[in-house]
Amino acid sequence: MPPTDASTDAGADPAPRPAYRSGTGAGADSQDTLDLRLPDELLALRTADTGTATPRAPAFPSIPAFPSTPAFPFREDLLDRVGDWGPATTPAGVLHLVPVHVERDLPLVARWMNDPAVAAFWELSGPEEVTEEHLRTQLAGDGRSVPCLGVLDGTPMSYWEIYRADLDPLARHYPARPHDTGIHLLIGGVAHRGRGTGTVLLRAVSDLVLDRRPSCARVVAEPDLRNTPSVSAFLSAGFRFSAEVDLPGKRAALMVRDRTLRDLL
Repeated sequence: MPPTDASTDAGADPAPRPAYRSGTGAGADSQDTLDLRLPDELLALRTADTGTATPRAPAFPSIPAFPSTPAFPFREDLLDRVGDWGPATTPAGVLHLVPVHVERDLPLVARWMNDPAVAAFWELSGPEEVTEEHLRTQLAGDGRSVPCLGVLDGTPMSYWEIYRADLDPLARHYPARPHDTGIHLLIGGVAHRGRGTGTVLLRAVSDLVLDRRPSCARVVAEPDLRNTPSVSAFLSAGFRFSAEVDLPGKRAALMVRDRTLRDLL
């Protein structure tokens, strides 16, 4: 099962869509999915072909202008078009969630996955092909999980997975509600770890989810209970501890941020 901790200030967060890994290495995380059929109208939207070539992904120096002039089209997803959510202004700087473009982003994400502090929870260390398969599994899916880079003031410094928790294997382990949205976070830049940046970004991104997804009443996460800094960062970001849950490969803390309590916590 995939790692599901938010690597906030500790540098590691579990992640994936499919959200669980039954082991390590290539091919380990695409087997455990809920057998749900999407509505015909959504399938029609996702299979529509414009007949045009996909332009080259933008270089990161242009990211601050994103998404007003995106250099490549964003795919439809089941998360209200994460690529169009726009920037979030935080005490740490201006954050953009930029959907991953494998040809551009793979070397950076793979390098982060091989950081020992990250590998301990994500289990995606090794050659680039391991990370590539993990990314492409999500990108080739039905849009229930969107891998993104967190670009802070123009610099990519974190990796995120925004996913439909109600359509994920996680939903078998807690009383899921329609449109529950999950997040995984990995802080890639060592300079951003241990300074409270993870807490700031978790609050900002969970606010984005609630602002851009009016049908979503809760943002959820499942950090490994062993990842104390990650659990602490979620608590500081306005999440509440809901329960301990046994997931394939780990015991997790189910963290929940409720729309109704977002201004109180």
